[in-house]
Amino acid sequence: MCYSSLARFGAALVIVWLSLGGSLAAADFPDVSQLKPSAELPDPLVMLDGTKVTNKADWEAKRKPELKALFQHYMYGRMPPKPARQEFRVSEPRDCLAGKAVLRDVTIVPIEPRTEHPIHVVLITPKGAKSPPVFVGMNFCGNHALLDDPKIPLPTGWVRSSCDGAVNERATDAGRGSQKDTWNADLIVSRGYALASFYSGDVDPDTPDMTDGIGPAFYKPGQTQQVDDDAGTIALWAWGFHRVVDYLVDSPQLVDPKRIAVVGHSRNGKTALLAGAMDERIALVIPHQAGCGGTAPSRTQDPKAESVQRINTSFPHWFCGNFKKFNEKTDLLPFDQHCLVALCAPRPVLYSNAQEDQWANPSGQFELLRAASPVYALYGVEGLAADARPDIGKLTKSRLGYFIRDGKHSMIRPDWEVFLEFADAYLK
Repeated sequence: MCYSSLARFGAALVIVWLSLGGSLAAADFPDVSQLKPSAELPDPLVMLDGTKVTNKADWEAKRKPELKALFQHYMYGRMPPKPARQEFRVSEPRDCLAGKAVLRDVTIVPIEPRTEHPIHVVLITPKGAKSPPVFVGMNFCGNHALLDDPKIPLPTGWVRSSCDGAVNERATDAGRGSQKDTWNADLIVSRGYALASFYSGDVDPDTPDMTDGIGPAFYKPGQTQQVDDDAGTIALWAWGFHRVVDYLVDSPQLVDPKRIAVVGHSRNGKTALLAGAMDERIALVIPHQAGCGGTAPSRTQDPKAESVQRINTSFPHWFCGNFKKFNEKTDLLPFDQHCLVALCAPRPVLYSNAQEDQWANPSGQFELLRAASPVYALYGVEGLAADARPDIGKLTKSRLGYFIRDGKHSMIRPDWEVFLEFADAYLK
């Protein structure tokens, strides 16, 4: 495809995307081999047809929907729509955390289409607080792992064997409270925030089998297997975030629907960023050590950092089939990950890292924040307020924030201290 053809495609893409409410077919996109190569990070303010975006109105009306369409087709897959009908089933509240908080077990049941996977959420709110801000996070081993509470239901399906207490890939009571030092609900509540967490396997088990999650419920008539632009696991998980947000927005008596933050670590951080980019009801985004496929550039020459080819080989189900076509041709990507964080503008986003976690490419992440800042400028706000990466342990608290600490790939209490400091600046 020549450049003039790409220009016509870019203009047509936005028109079709808007007219169909965000629904495009694979035939509406050029083959990967026909994309224009770029060794440098693409300008987030330049449309696929070469048109320069210079104001907020054109960003909102043209470039933002174009980027959302491109990310879904070439990388994450088409995210399923919101169910036409869904139910929220909520348990009676009960005290937790030595009486300092109230816990509710919530079950989100999609009705149209009906999936085989209701989403179970544990909601912990500070006792006596009126509509507090809330963190939404996806956990990796089950809601029962967050607290020592015998009443939190165990997952009934697959659980990774590495999760504490798992026996034959099923959760047991032995895993209760095993991740309380990861989620630090006591600290979150003490700072006046609520926490809503759901188990990733309720949406899609983290295995290469794409038939055991919610994906098939959204297949087209006659479809029996996944196609190259169907949602990968990360997009399905992001859909799960959005369903939790549905419930929180519907529950203003419990939490403030205008102060919803999403947070995630590693693959869950990739998911949190995608969820935030695609849903403006989310007020603040914290992808922690999210690396390749999330907060780090796909175009990288850093030998210590994870590559697109490596992540697609190790985790072939995380992204859509089309993304594998870029394994050795990342220069053909019509975007890079700075464009994903730019979709969050003007909302605050914090990239947090650890010095020993070079696999997540913390230096490359900082450069992406710099590259996304011009989009924030369209809204009259500062993006990244730093020319150089801050010292270890020092938080850059601008709307595009950055933090790096000593240590390894993990989410620990000191991280939550930083998350809360950043959230205090924008949600309180």
